[in-house]
Amino acid sequence: MEERTLKTLEYHKIIHKLANYAVSPMAKEIAEHLKPSSDYNEIIRMQKETSDAVSMTIRKGSIPLGGFRDTRSALRRVKIGGVLSATELIHIADLLRVCKKVKNYSKDERKQEVYETLDSLFESIITLPAVENEITRCIISEEEISDEASTTLYNLRREMKLTNERIKEQLQRIIHSSSNQAMLQESVITMRGDRYCVPVKQEYRNSFPGIIHDQSSTGATLFIEPMAVVQLNNQLRELQVKEKLEIERILAWLTSMVEENLEIIQTNMEILTQLDFIFSKAQLALEMRAVEPKFNQEGRINIKKGRHPLLDPKKVVPIDIYLGDQFTTLLITGPNTGGKTVSLKTLGLFTLMGQAGLHIPAFDNSELSVFDQVFADIGDEQSIEQSLSTFSSHMTNIVHILEKVTPNSLVLFDELGAGTDPTEGAALAMAILDYLLKMGVRTAATTHYSELKIYALSTEGIENASSEFDIETLRPTYKLLIGIPGKSNAFSISKRLGLPDFIIDHAKQLIAKEDKKFEDLIMDLEISKKSALYEQDRAAQYRREAEELKKQLEKQKEKLEAQKEKILLEAKQEARRILQQSKDEADKILKELQKSAREAQIVINQKEMEEARGQLRGRLQDIEDDLAKAALPKKTLKKLPKNLKKGDKVFISSLNQSGMVVDPPDQNGDVMVQAGIMKIKVHLSNLALDESEEKQDKKTKKISSTGKPVKALHIKPEIDLRGQMVDEALSNIDKYLDDAYLANLPQVTIIHGKGTGALRQAIHQHLKRHPHVKSYRLGKYGEGETGVTIVEFK
Repeated sequence: MEERTLKTLEYHKIIHKLANYAVSPMAKEIAEHLKPSSDYNEIIRMQKETSDAVSMTIRKGSIPLGGFRDTRSALRRVKIGGVLSATELIHIADLLRVCKKVKNYSKDERKQEVYETLDSLFESIITLPAVENEITRCIISEEEISDEASTTLYNLRREMKLTNERIKEQLQRIIHSSSNQAMLQESVITMRGDRYCVPVKQEYRNSFPGIIHDQSSTGATLFIEPMAVVQLNNQLRELQVKEKLEIERILAWLTSMVEENLEIIQTNMEILTQLDFIFSKAQLALEMRAVEPKFNQEGRINIKKGRHPLLDPKKVVPIDIYLGDQFTTLLITGPNTGGKTVSLKTLGLFTLMGQAGLHIPAFDNSELSVFDQVFADIGDEQSIEQSLSTFSSHMTNIVHILEKVTPNSLVLFDELGAGTDPTEGAALAMAILDYLLKMGVRTAATTHYSELKIYALSTEGIENASSEFDIETLRPTYKLLIGIPGKSNAFSISKRLGLPDFIIDHAKQLIAKEDKKFEDLIMDLEISKKSALYEQDRAAQYRREAEELKKQLEKQKEKLEAQKEKILLEAKQEARRILQQSKDEADKILKELQKSAREAQIVINQKEMEEARGQLRGRLQDIEDDLAKAALPKKTLKKLPKNLKKGDKVFISSLNQSGMVVDPPDQNGDVMVQAGIMKIKVHLSNLALDESEEKQDKKTKKISSTGKPVKALHIKPEIDLRGQMVDEALSNIDKYLDDAYLANLPQVTIIHGKGTGALRQAIHQHLKRHPHVKSYRLGKYGEGETGVTIVEFK
């Protein structure tokens, strides 16, 4: 896109807003150099990135990029073999810490959302906890290296502390000695050039043994290093030199760790920069309440309720603007300060923003097209230095546009043909518009010329539009009415402002009859448009109310059906429960009768007893059959099963449950089915083959006789963690203890080595909280002693 167009449409102000949301200098640079693209696929990708980032921000909050700094110069120094300073290493550790936080931010344990354009970026981030932890352990701040950075540094600093104390003790004895009191200016200890000194009066310089390092401005006081502490001061200086060398060695060692992972760190920084830029676009979209526009390559633009992003969102009036479908040229007329220029700028700026991957502040489903160029001649660019008039300035721009324009361009003209004779200006404007119309260029222009309104009404492919004006308040409404040419309101406005009627009447007589008829036609069109819009709004409202009532009725119907099914199901279950209970009671009573008869030595006719029992069961079965028949659906949609045999799985629609065939169908079509604890007769019409059970995979995992995976049987009774970092070791221990516990091992051995004891201590702390561990102890003689830990399972 041409820089002139970007400046005219104030695209840089949007970019400045975008850059302010970036955290890192690298992302700010990307934002500041962002230009609209004319590649359709690239635009769709950039828009999807912004949409995914908006969705992720709404669901999870802002991406945690705090502490992300520019480490490019430090990484370049590492690449050429330089040693990083403590400050640069801290910035590298901050970068790695941000990588870890961003990686955790992206995790979704429930896998509810998929962000196609972002997931691959998050997955490409590689965390380096070992490097981060080591830098953090060794460097306390930009000015201080930790005593624990190395054993040598720790010992050096301990010696320095002891030497300092010895020097101070010696000096304290000197300044509090009665023989020295008269020679000292003050009883204090001071430093001169990293050497401990005492203030001695000038006249005693030869009486006080020591090395003079400084004197006061008056010369009355000499700062002398007593001979008694010269050797100690020399020792302290040597220790300081050794300390500096050790710190340099530690920084070189940490730099080597960075160098080993240089490629990973550089890639992480590039990914974080890209994410920073993408989420900056998301923050801008949220701030503007913007949406992702749909894009096409056919030149169609349909902006719904668009709000210019640089105007006050509380005051800006949303506009609907469209072209490129039924017409390619839009001619906007209306009063000054009515919003014509804002409409043009909104159309152009939305196109630039959309093609740069930014969302636009409009309603959902707004549509934009991909243009290879956007040209804009907007505003008064009169140049005194070039001695160009307003007309000349505009015409120079128009000549440039006509030289560069293509059929796939968007052209915006403000007050086309203005600044010269109205008749000639209108003719030039029509000729320019006609040329662009024949090329098929999407064009939007503003004008005051009535000739252009007539030209638009009579020319196919051009549509009139106007900025609405309220005659009652004498104020523009800033609404854009497409399909209605703007009416001149000069007479109405003048009358309301107090101009005498006779002057207005005389003015009306002076204008041509054709012009008057045209103005009346415009007024009639405007009235008709407003009436149509009012009726359209009412119809839309009635339609929404009808759809809402329909949805409510459907929900009510679904609710009633659900309640009905629930009540019927509960009734069936209760009936079967009572029926089963009755069967159980009947069997219990018969058994008790038989028992009582035996005890009383009463002879019971077993044949009659069985007949009575059969009659009772028959009646209960009749009730069960009646219950099943009552629950039969009036019409079944399932295919009736054929050739049922014993053992077939079936679905009983009346009971809404599965069962197994006990006896095949009899001559009446009744089948004996085992459903849970009940055996019932069910008619074939109420059965369907049960296909709900999935076929088991033949390659199922073999399970041992103990019910545990075979893999667990091959677990070694020991694990060697020597040389591993704490985080890696603890992770390996968790997996190993789980496998060993499943393998029924009574105890295992963890080999961690002796070393500093840090790994052993961390492992013991972890074992205290492990659910499988009953007890643990250090190894005995012959087991590895303090280099191993013996773990006993519960």
